[in-house]
Amino acid sequence: MSDTLTLSAEAREQAGKGASRALRREGRIPAVVYGGKEEPLSIHIEERALQRMLGTGHFTNSIVMIDVGGKSVRTLPKDVAFHPVSDRPLHVDFLRLSKNAKVDVSVPVVFENEEDSPGLKRGAVLNIVRHELELTCDADKIPDEIHIDVTGLDVGDSIHISHVKLPEGSVSAITDRDFTIATIVAPGSMRSDSDAAEDEAAAAAASAAAAESA
Repeated sequence: MSDTLTLSAEAREQAGKGASRALRREGRIPAVVYGGKEEPLSIHIEERALQRMLGTGHFTNSIVMIDVGGKSVRTLPKDVAFHPVSDRPLHVDFLRLSKNAKVDVSVPVVFENEEDSPGLKRGAVLNIVRHELELTCDADKIPDEIHIDVTGLDVGDSIHISHVKLPEGSVSAITDRDFTIATIVAPGSMRSDSDAAEDEAAAAAASAAAAESA
């Protein structure tokens, strides 16, 4: 489960591009807290603290407690805008979370025990269709990663969302289909015996047809 992070913030009294640029020159990043049936709260946070959290790799899947004006606000980061050239963060949106809230998040997938997959051991390829899963989770139980075991999988096998045991408090946000997460596929040089037999039969049929027409 993702850790709870804490950010110190200050209320932002002025809005607009000019005020935002002035904040960034001072090493601060403008942000807003919204949702929870309350008015949006404009704040600014320290850029270095934000960069450290972004470096964890799971910032957008973590609960962030924002301390502003002596009050703590429980939030989930929803969007970070970056400069297109420097990649410096420019603005952050935080979603205010109520008690017992459920949130939609994208959680990375990690595949395990590839050495125990007969197909992969024979040179097949793990074709990953989805590197992340869209989940609806209890806000207090957001997983860092979803681990999927490929033990026993052979060429032609597929992993669907119905095959995955999700952590307690999490369900798939996509409910209208049993979507594919990954497949075990043979590379171009890997042919099965049945493929070879079909090719031989086709060649024989072609030869027979040519002989009849001669």
